[in-house]
Amino acid sequence: MPAAVVILAAGSGSRVGAAVNKVLLPLGDSAVLAWSVRSALTVADVDRVVLVVRPGEEEAVAAAVTPHLGEREVGLVTGGPTRHASEWRALRALAPAIESGGVDVVAIHDGARPLAGHTLFERTIAAAREHGGAIPVVPMTGVVPADAGTGPELGALVGVQTPQAFRAVELLAAYRRAAEDGFEGTDTASCLERYPGSARPLRIAAVPSSSGNLKITFPEDVDVALRLSRGVSPAR
Repeated sequence: MPAAVVILAAGSGSRVGAAVNKVLLPLGDSAVLAWSVRSALTVADVDRVVLVVRPGEEEAVAAAVTPHLGEREVGLVTGGPTRHASEWRALRALAPAIESGGVDVVAIHDGARPLAGHTLFERTIAAAREHGGAIPVVPMTGVVPADAGTGPELGALVGVQTPQAFRAVELLAAYRRAAEDGFEGTDTASCLERYPGSARPLRIAAVPSSSGNLKITFPEDVDVALRLSRGVSPAR
């Protein structure tokens, strides 16, 4: 059954020191955002890609990604004031396909992580189908727990990345309940944890990732991503 990918691109370039949205910065042969779009579209069962963009940047985003679409199309949704609100707007756009059974899994990805690659999207979506939810994780080395006497040993802590993928029906239901309650999660998984539903067992599985799936946040991250991108293809 087809999956859908939501790529969040409604952030800014304030911390990276850019005059434009950081996902529109050049990275090798294309904009930062185009890397994630190309990777998502190479996954065989991804039928829909929705880009959540800042108001007023629709044309700039279209210009950045259109050369890389070939015969495919992507949808554009205007983002909200928060990450959660942007995700909710994307899910509302996908609701008819989810409710009709046309989409079984939705993966939500941060457009500022350009090097996730084909394989991580594929693994995360597959794990979500099996378990109900899946998040990429990477070991955090050299981090001391707040309670070093009873907490996990060094190296046992993990950092959570995107794409985060979930069974679509449960995800849509969780965000509807969150809207009713006025709840906003820190990320997609936190909303599912608060509203897990009861129709089917849902477990959020950890999918191994790597530090190469970095998020562009600060100026030096752009240079690091450029060096890494030379050894990464969208289908990797």
